[in-house]
Amino acid sequence: MTFSNWYNRSLNKIWGFVEDRTSMRKWALRPQPEFSFKPSYWTGAFVVNAFLFQVVSGALLLFYYQPSTAPTLTACGQPVGTFSVAPAAWCSTYYIIHSIPMGSLLLSSHLYGAYAMIFLMFLHFFRGYYLGVYKAPREFSWMVGTLLMVMTLGMGFTGYLLPYTQLSYNATNVGIVLALRLPTVGPLLGPFILADGTSQGLLSRMFDAHVLLIPLALGGLLYAHIALFESHGIAPPASSDPTQRRRFTEREDKKSVPFMPHIFFYITKWGLLYVGVLLGIAALWPWSLPTYVGNLAAAGVVTEPDWYFLWLFKLVDFQGVTPVIAVGLSNVLLVYVLLLPFLDRSKRTHPRDRPLFIWLATSLLAFFVMMTVWGGETPGVQITPPSVAITLGPIFVVNGLVVALFHWRYRRSYERRLAARMFPYAGPFPAAHSPAAGATPAPEVASRE
Repeated sequence: MTFSNWYNRSLNKIWGFVEDRTSMRKWALRPQPEFSFKPSYWTGAFVVNAFLFQVVSGALLLFYYQPSTAPTLTACGQPVGTFSVAPAAWCSTYYIIHSIPMGSLLLSSHLYGAYAMIFLMFLHFFRGYYLGVYKAPREFSWMVGTLLMVMTLGMGFTGYLLPYTQLSYNATNVGIVLALRLPTVGPLLGPFILADGTSQGLLSRMFDAHVLLIPLALGGLLYAHIALFESHGIAPPASSDPTQRRRFTEREDKKSVPFMPHIFFYITKWGLLYVGVLLGIAALWPWSLPTYVGNLAAAGVVTEPDWYFLWLFKLVDFQGVTPVIAVGLSNVLLVYVLLLPFLDRSKRTHPRDRPLFIWLATSLLAFFVMMTVWGGETPGVQITPPSVAITLGPIFVVNGLVVALFHWRYRRSYERRLAARMFPYAGPFPAAHSPAAGATPAPEVASRE
């Protein structure tokens, strides 16, 4: 017996003992089919890994961070012998970076981890959109995932203020103004966001939301999302077959790969790779702390939010677009995404069978990318309607032409294959066996496509 065989047999015996004593099969997640062992099927698990890293790194930062706007009596980056007028929130952040062992690595990885989590969340969202995973019976899973996306963006927004830099303070005020301009809802949100109207009240509310309220909401929604995933299992590959089953049977589950230990180790492998890459980036490009709120040297600081809100920030720069219109447009997009399972009623899940919704998704993706770049390059610069039409118009027009062309070519190819299956011997007798123009194919034949 080779060492490899002996090792595998021994490992299986040990694992069998653990499963027998813990009844792990009863509480571990459901098995998954072998075809799902690809990174593209586990983008949601990558987001969960990123969230767990944020929880751990954020908990470590709480040992040193002080959510206070009061000036400190420490040097805090000032010449020795002088007192700092910088707020305690900024000074505690400065202390983490310069005085805590590996504090700069911890803080930078937490910040970059937030960016990575939001990026992976968008990746997970668009992957699910294009492959139609929101279709029955997974409508509520999609809606819960949409709320998770909103909560994640809320985590980013509330955390941006905590270092209490002049840049983050200005950007947060812009975001609050947009929120307060909402009809009916804005006045109700005001007391919860602004507290007593002081800077300390605002910082305290952002801190509480970032470390307690939103994480609790995220945890509850994540539990619901995983529970729904357990109910329906992983979505089958996208298909043009309208009769394809959208869930696996119990018998098929038994033939799948068990969650423990195979899937658990598979996800852990990718999670460790994520942490390693994140720490490497944080070590090579540590975050530089901007100046604090109230510093006279910050008078020329340009207000600019984090990259994931740049599109909304730039939208307000469009001539004629008021904060109410900008926030209203974002709410329309949110409602569209939330109700997408009930708007797209087609039973086919392949992207080539859903040209309208694919056009909308690709147009929105291109719009967000263009607006993000535009907002980063020219923050605060007003844009005239002709410039908007020239810059953004081609995105929707060209994308529509491309989607229409591919869909037209697919339909022609599909009809030829369908005709060949229906009339395999139509060659010698074209008149007798060719299908009538516009004839509907037999259901049993169409279902095989």
